[in-house]
Amino acid sequence: MAFWGRLAIVLVSMAFVILLLLGGTVAGNYKGLGNLIKVVTLVKSQYLFEVAPEKMVEGAIKGVVESLDDPYSVYLDKKTYSSLQEQIRGSFGGIGVLVGLKDHYLTVVKPFPNTPAAEKGIKAGDIIVQIGDKSTKDMDTETAVGLMRGPVGSEVVLIIKREGKEPFPVSITRQEINVPTVEGRMLPNENNVAYMVISQFTEHTGEEFLQSLEDLKKEGMEGLVLDLRDNPGGELNSAIKIADQFLAKGPIVHIDYRIGRDHTFNAEPDKLDLPLVLLVNKGSASASEILAGAVKDAGVGTLVGTKTFGKGVVQTVFPLDNGAGLKLTTARYLTPEKQDIHKKGISPDVVLDQEPDEKTDKQLETAVKLVREKIHK
Repeated sequence: MAFWGRLAIVLVSMAFVILLLLGGTVAGNYKGLGNLIKVVTLVKSQYLFEVAPEKMVEGAIKGVVESLDDPYSVYLDKKTYSSLQEQIRGSFGGIGVLVGLKDHYLTVVKPFPNTPAAEKGIKAGDIIVQIGDKSTKDMDTETAVGLMRGPVGSEVVLIIKREGKEPFPVSITRQEINVPTVEGRMLPNENNVAYMVISQFTEHTGEEFLQSLEDLKKEGMEGLVLDLRDNPGGELNSAIKIADQFLAKGPIVHIDYRIGRDHTFNAEPDKLDLPLVLLVNKGSASASEILAGAVKDAGVGTLVGTKTFGKGVVQTVFPLDNGAGLKLTTARYLTPEKQDIHKKGISPDVVLDQEPDEKTDKQLETAVKLVREKIHK
């Protein structure tokens, strides 16, 4: 059978299965099936340019996922899926920036020190309007990250828009990037208060956090400020592992599935008995909110800053054939007190704005003051 014939059968079969799974009346949707067959036939017979059949199949799959109207559910082609796996592992060939979406455009959250992006002067708040020849408007972060990553030694050109300047190009040579996700240090002249920042959650973040804790204990740590500002989230188990260090009992997070196989992650008996303040803002999302919600509901720490992003849904990444993948929203998470924070966020205990151009970090100063007060109680 010719490939185009097999393609038509695949697409029709896929549409039929979708209708059955959705519980719709198949008889009432014959026109939809007929349209699918007609479109394939017209492309084959009338379209000016030749189209690879596999591209048609991939387009149909993308259409199914896009019809969900869920920004967190994404079909991942082979390159993007591979990049996502690298991101989860925490090692990849790239330029060294943490990015997020803001006002439909890709925005630099943080350039990591000693990386190609930092060396080229990329700054937090820079808007990446174009990667190579592709506009980033409404582009999902997985696709954008995939475009910025590539073989070590290859180049990528970004078009950067910075406040007060016209867009300008920056050519960056990719290097092997091994980005630590946890940084900790003792704050000078602050009565043994330690400061730790978690930039994102990867498979290694839990271990990095534990190692940093041990190092800070040896330096006399008596209280901790944990900075989750602009942390977009990431690997769920790492956030749970860190939350478990502060909770002695009870739930850390409830995972609520649609099909009824709910699961609760509970804390182990031992905990780190330490005065704790978490810094959060509107850029604190997903796994960051799991950690912040657990600390707040359990009453083991104080949250300082502004309301968090409000991403209370969990994605599962499924491998597909030919190296592709599907990132699909499969559950929502609830805080220990079963609060659904999706599109709502978590309100801090101490609400305090921080303007980007302020010379002093008022949120950090307030957090340190609260930790000192807890130490001396």
